[in-house]
Amino acid sequence: MKAMVLRQPQRPLVLTDVETPVPGPGQVRMKVAACGVCRTDLHVVDGELTEPVLPLIPGHQIVGRVDALGEGVATFAVGDRVGVPWLGYSCGECFYCSRGQENLCQSARYTGYQINGGFAEFAVADARFCFPIPEGYPDLQAAPLLCAGLIGYRSYRMAGEAKRMGFYGFGAAAHILIQVARHERREVCAFVRNGDDEGLAFARSLGATWAGFSDQLPEEPLDAAIIFAPVGNLVPAALKAVRPGGVVVCAGIYMSEIPAFSYDLLWMERQLRSVANLTRRDGEEFLTLAPRVPVRSEVHPYPLEKANEALDDLRAGRFSGAAVILTDTP
Repeated sequence: MKAMVLRQPQRPLVLTDVETPVPGPGQVRMKVAACGVCRTDLHVVDGELTEPVLPLIPGHQIVGRVDALGEGVATFAVGDRVGVPWLGYSCGECFYCSRGQENLCQSARYTGYQINGGFAEFAVADARFCFPIPEGYPDLQAAPLLCAGLIGYRSYRMAGEAKRMGFYGFGAAAHILIQVARHERREVCAFVRNGDDEGLAFARSLGATWAGFSDQLPEEPLDAAIIFAPVGNLVPAALKAVRPGGVVVCAGIYMSEIPAFSYDLLWMERQLRSVANLTRRDGEEFLTLAPRVPVRSEVHPYPLEKANEALDDLRAGRFSGAAVILTDTP
């Protein structure tokens, strides 16, 4: 099969002919139809996440049709449409797994990081960590739900019952979660990088009640803020924007260094917390909720051989919404 392979961090992916994988016990193989491009893929390719298993096929928002089953798989059948997220394995036995916190499992492995992902014509995955794709979502639309949607949803839940929320970084996750927030009659203030007038217009088109640059303050204090952009300088900015008792959620797997800030920004019982990975429960809840909203993704398709271009465009902020790799095999 053809795959885009990472051989060395900070180098472009290489279009390569590799052996088509064979599903092992408990695994499914799928013919990949689409795979979303996530900022986490950038962190892997750029060497900011330092434990990839190389050579590696990136991509962890995979949508495809099952075409082969490993021994013991009873939850899916050949022809089923499934999605594969970032979390590809957890041990199921450790302290964290036993408490419903498999996202913190110290033995966890991740799709497109320690497990080959979806920038390829075929992929295999542990059937226990695959999700049925809701009806009504084309492959292109479904792919961003599997990370931008799922981890965004976990971050959104960590913000509690906030009625007035701020989203810092209005990319793939934020443009999905604003739809959920509006469905639940919450207000969203959007913060974009300085000078990004197109980002402001995009946020307003999706119903942001206020939109401004990341160094600005909204007209009223926020109940909660979610930082989607991997920029440490946004932490004190968001703390400054939330009311006493408010919460700031750092949603990314990676963030640049957070600068020192004065204690008064955290005082008055403001909270600062991070989100790590996702659980299968997050996936089940969000993929049930998404069709009810209904969530619709703005997507920008790229063919498999142009995965590097998709990553470059994401890095440079050249599009709104989400990039998706489309794999067309005969």
